[in-house]
Amino acid sequence: MNGSQPHRWRFFRLGGFDQVRLETAEDIQHLDELDQKLWAALSCPVHGLEFDPRTLAMLDTDTDGRVRVPEVLAAARWVTSLLKDKTPLLSMADTLPLAAIDATTPEGKGLLASAKQILAYLGKPTATSISIADLAGTETLLHDSKLNGDGVVTPASTEDAALSQLIGEIMACEGTVNDRSGAPGIGVELVTAFFDAATKYAAWWDEALANSQVVLPLGDKTSEAAAVLQSVRSKINDYFTRCALATYDPKAQEPLNPASQTYEILSPQDLTAATAELERFPLARIESGRPLPLTEGLNPAWSSIMASLQAMVIKPLLGETNTLEPGQWKQIQAAFAPYEAWQAAKAGPEVESLGIDRIRTILAGGARQDLDALIAADLSLAEQIDSIEAVVRLVHYTRDLLPLLNNFVAFRDFYVQDRKAIFQAGTLYLDGRACELCVRVDNPDAHGALANLSQTYLAYCQCKRRGSSEQMTIAAAFTGGDADNLMVGRNGVFYDRKGGDWDATIVKIIDHPISVRQAFWAPYKRVARMITTQIEKFAASKDKAVDAGAEASIASAPATPQAAKAPFDVGKFAGIFAAIGLALGAIGTAVATVLGGFMSLPLWQMPLAIAGIILFISGPSMLMAYMKLRQRNLGPILDACGWAVNTKASINIPFGTTLTKVAELPKGAERSLSDPFAEKKTPWTRWAVILAILVALGMAWDKGYIQKLTKSVMPMLIKEQVNATVDKPAAPAASVQQNATAPAPASPAEPAK
Repeated sequence: MNGSQPHRWRFFRLGGFDQVRLETAEDIQHLDELDQKLWAALSCPVHGLEFDPRTLAMLDTDTDGRVRVPEVLAAARWVTSLLKDKTPLLSMADTLPLAAIDATTPEGKGLLASAKQILAYLGKPTATSISIADLAGTETLLHDSKLNGDGVVTPASTEDAALSQLIGEIMACEGTVNDRSGAPGIGVELVTAFFDAATKYAAWWDEALANSQVVLPLGDKTSEAAAVLQSVRSKINDYFTRCALATYDPKAQEPLNPASQTYEILSPQDLTAATAELERFPLARIESGRPLPLTEGLNPAWSSIMASLQAMVIKPLLGETNTLEPGQWKQIQAAFAPYEAWQAAKAGPEVESLGIDRIRTILAGGARQDLDALIAADLSLAEQIDSIEAVVRLVHYTRDLLPLLNNFVAFRDFYVQDRKAIFQAGTLYLDGRACELCVRVDNPDAHGALANLSQTYLAYCQCKRRGSSEQMTIAAAFTGGDADNLMVGRNGVFYDRKGGDWDATIVKIIDHPISVRQAFWAPYKRVARMITTQIEKFAASKDKAVDAGAEASIASAPATPQAAKAPFDVGKFAGIFAAIGLALGAIGTAVATVLGGFMSLPLWQMPLAIAGIILFISGPSMLMAYMKLRQRNLGPILDACGWAVNTKASINIPFGTTLTKVAELPKGAERSLSDPFAEKKTPWTRWAVILAILVALGMAWDKGYIQKLTKSVMPMLIKEQVNATVDKPAAPAASVQQNATAPAPASPAEPAK
């Protein structure tokens, strides 16, 4: 092909969008010419994918946790420029022939030499190819070697104990940087900073030693004495200021001392020298012109530190004394003023922890030159080490670049299904189905907020590895079957890409239509659920009412015998009979009307009428489901995982059936339909008889037969009720009344004696 002509791309259409075919080395070589708008994705995460993590880490050159388009293009340009034989790019093999490396370029020549060096190190000097397995040992070599070409040395980088100690001291003073292996160490910048600080610190000390009598009035004990002086300076100044104020105005003397009320408050407490209230008291009692006592009359909270001051500062400077005058105090402060000024000008404080003696030892020896030489030796290997890493990168890219492109530039591996896409974590087996579209997720709630836009039924499962503490969460797409038995808490088994099995439990569901078949039966299932629910509610209410009535009857039961039951109400019975007849008649009339209308239709219109009824009931549900199923989109599912999907990757109905496989009997399998425990089905003849009875009742009602029957039966029922009422014995109260008003019957004649 003429270089002036653009590369001729080939596309195929799957998932509702055009996807580029990447089948030749020229396709990869010219990848930077492909319009970015035609790429399936613009970035992907480096974690949570079924892909070699080392390859992804090498592609992520800016270490931001994502692989982006420029990084993919850079990898494609680099690997195609180093291979004169680009066939290995298409074979995706773990082995790279050495002959495929283009040694005509300086970089290619160095890579070939490094590859041979690696093989020689592994004991394969005559090998003609290098593999991923060979490079695993090289990685160990790079990371565990004392010198690895990154210009960073660690205490383990040298066998010289003194030099190793110095490296540790520099790390403690200046901080650390990590070398190629991840171990902490130091580089040129830290070494330079350390020796600069050490030099300044030593010069600072030399300044003090040059005028030691002034700067160090107490010699090597000056530092410790100055610390004691600084701890009580403000308290001594406070004392002398209070005494001067009492001299200025004698009336101030008493208020400047602790009030008696203060002592009354403290008296109930268990007092010690460390009591906080005592520390706020003056060093001694305030009196006009009184010197500071050093032994007697001191505040107990300050007696200990004042003893140290007397021993370390006052006695060496003033001699033996039990009091301290204001002039003497000024003399002491003046003696330490040069030392304090010297301390304020301290240089190189970061190395002070080592001490001036150790600093002078380091500076006096050749430690700096030894460190520089060690770092230089490490850097001398940089080209060689970088070349070795380049070999590792080349072998990984040769094997993994094309699979990555078919999951990044195009979603070929997902739609063609000769292999799984890199975002497919495995297969979930649950409810007689195998779900192939399973992705790893970190947070189901956060993932579901965006994944809900995919219009896909998703079941989030918490997966636990048996016999291990490993856990992960997946989102499984159900694109076949129905959702009747899918609910939070159901268990299944998840198989990852390596064949490992995990216990999976549904923890969250995003509900969307799964199939048109499910939508067809949905209205009937809803009606059935509604009827079942209402029946359950009615039964529960009646059961509750019976229980409540029984309790009420027991609670209100009379102590005396109950009165006789009320007579049979024929009117009520007639009303019930009429209501039943009305209901049955109405149902029968409706059925008769429908059947009459249906039977009056021509034979060819009957199937159309049945289809119309079914369409009226299930049509809206099926239409809505069909429209949603056409909108199923892979993009939001992957975007919620950190991808940047650049197209609408549709999951249509035919493709969805391949992602979720429903249980089916194998071809040629034998099947016995005899189930001794199957539920007995109602014969169709029974339903036909019931339907005929309803039709007959409807016709009878329509002709008025039921009304006539009711009118003829009612007088008979009323007459029987009246007769039953006359013949029934009167109640006891009525008998007493009759005995009071009716004449007594004649007594029977006594028999003759």
